[in-house]
Amino acid sequence: MKLKITAIILTHNESSMIEGCLNTLGWCNEILVIDHNSTDETVQKAESLGAKVVEFAHSSFARRRDEAIKHATGDWLFYIDADERVTPTLAKEILVHTETAQVSALKFKRENFLYGFLFKHGGWEKDWVTRVFKKTDFKEWQGDIHESPLFKGEVTTLHSSLIHLTHRSTEDNLRKSANWTKLEAELICKAGVKPVTFLTLLRKGIMEFLRRAVIKRGYRDGLVGLIEALVQGMNRIMVYIQVWELQQKPDLPERYQQQEKEIQALWRSEKEL
Repeated sequence: MKLKITAIILTHNESSMIEGCLNTLGWCNEILVIDHNSTDETVQKAESLGAKVVEFAHSSFARRRDEAIKHATGDWLFYIDADERVTPTLAKEILVHTETAQVSALKFKRENFLYGFLFKHGGWEKDWVTRVFKKTDFKEWQGDIHESPLFKGEVTTLHSSLIHLTHRSTEDNLRKSANWTKLEAELICKAGVKPVTFLTLLRKGIMEFLRRAVIKRGYRDGLVGLIEALVQGMNRIMVYIQVWELQQKPDLPERYQQQEKEIQALWRSEKEL
């Protein structure tokens, strides 16, 4: 008996990318979209292309991935993002292994295109992801930002790659950064860190840039590699600026509330203008 495969996509305002992703998933038996408060046409486009949409809002990516399992009817689960694309060779490999291999999960390399260029350095070239799982052997996803799968059994590594079309513009980059840097700052703050200083911000940003550009040889990707390394350094600074915000006592909302009260008090004490 041929086993069924359910493709699972987490979405949030992915109307510009969802159609291209779905067009590479025709070989799957079921396509399931878990949508997180999209305000654009993501849901409508997904449904018009035959996907089943479940609206489930949660800040944790792991929690949203786990929610999909409740609605998937396939024997195998294939997790893919809206900005990722399956090639015909990868699809064939997945089908062969899910039908014949005695394994619990499939792992493959991800080719990352940033600012329109394929990155071969800077740490992007060693991006291996485990995304296909036998449903009966899968347990859960762990981690709020960089989530990882928990399952029993063995993993098989495939030869074909998954295409990742990310960081499509500076605006796109900033939009994504605004979401994940906030979550990471909250996790760092909960873990307990020393008070953030100006030197902390400089050190974090410079070290991340050097790690990407020099240690991981991002400079070999040319100017775009250096730009991406710089963006990653800036993102690291943004994480720790938000850690600094969370460390403030009284916190920022309280400070602004106090300013508001003082201004209103001035107007109440003013008899005439």
